[in-house]
Amino acid sequence: MKYNWFLFSCLLPALQVSAQDNKSFTLKGDIKGLPDRYIYLGYAEGANKFRQDSVMTRNGKFTFSGELSQPTQARLYVDKVKAMYGEGDVTSFFIEPGTLQLKSATAKLKDAKLTGSKVQLEQEELEAMRAPVMKKLAPLSAAYGKLNKEYGAGLRAKKTEAALEPLKDKLEKLKDQMEPHYEAMEKIDKAFIDKYPDSYVSAQLLRFRVSSMPLKEGEAYYARMSPEMQQSADGLEIKKELDGLRAGSPGSVAHTFTKTDIDGKTLNLSDFKGKYVMLDFWASWCGPCRKGNPHLKALYGKYKDKGFEIIGISDDDSNHDAWKKAVSQDGIGIWKHVLRGLDWEKRKNNLPNPEDVSDDYGIHSLPTKILIDPQGMIIGRYGGGGEDDEAMDRKLREIFGA
Repeated sequence: MKYNWFLFSCLLPALQVSAQDNKSFTLKGDIKGLPDRYIYLGYAEGANKFRQDSVMTRNGKFTFSGELSQPTQARLYVDKVKAMYGEGDVTSFFIEPGTLQLKSATAKLKDAKLTGSKVQLEQEELEAMRAPVMKKLAPLSAAYGKLNKEYGAGLRAKKTEAALEPLKDKLEKLKDQMEPHYEAMEKIDKAFIDKYPDSYVSAQLLRFRVSSMPLKEGEAYYARMSPEMQQSADGLEIKKELDGLRAGSPGSVAHTFTKTDIDGKTLNLSDFKGKYVMLDFWASWCGPCRKGNPHLKALYGKYKDKGFEIIGISDDDSNHDAWKKAVSQDGIGIWKHVLRGLDWEKRKNNLPNPEDVSDDYGIHSLPTKILIDPQGMIIGRYGGGGEDDEAMDRKLREIFGA
């Protein structure tokens, strides 16, 4: 199973529009039995501008008002801390300009029904399509969440790796069990996008799906969107993702970079001109990446004397020790290793980071491998947004022979 950093994210889209395009909305709530308390509504209302409003409920009733330039997904919750982790009484729905009504007879926000939003009706249709798969996925997700908390507690308690290994094995097995359900969900989402190519719900789905699609497939979905939808918040993000994916796909010139490698030496990609180079985007914490290392070692042993080199690019900028330990444990120090250059402060503040190699190659899921020819052209992408490992093996056989 590949790890996609954006799929099922709780991030809300930033609206790339000017203030004069905004129109007002009013959200009236009636949650029977809800105690008088503050509740919170969070949504994006402008370019890189997130709004969090709060109101005091009275006998379960409340009113939020604001301005929107387009429909957007909002979250309503009662506990700010729990909501950060997707816990507690929290619900989400699409709001749009106009008057909206939210009602629940159970005192729970998560049971509330929104009316007045056409886009929310489309979202509910998607949820109905997903429901059978979600029912099967729910117990696995719950078990995974419980084990993951236990694993996190073990890390904080500084338990040994040997003590944590059984938990890691269980987590990996659960991921494997969930994978078929995620694949089924992907088919459902694509069917919905096919049915509603110009829906804001489809645009949001595509925003989080496109980075793991083959480039041509993503471009075809984007081309079906109207010019207006392409200029929406999610439409602009989709284009950005496609541009990044294009830069890291066959036919593009490989972005050159200079890094300090795992041994403290300078590594420059341009120094490898004349060789076939595989950029292996991975991480110490990525189970599928490390499971694939024995195969990658076999390929390296088979082709290294024929002009083949591997450069591991790890997403371990926040934990150098884990990176070095994984390289040693997996016996992959036989090829070159650098870090991607992730800077979380710059990412959180939407600032450019020219040191982040993953951005230059449109990497959003691990593992992903990029094959570069001796002239510096990308001739293969395997993993996120590309072909599978069997295609990679065939390509190497075509180049170097059996």
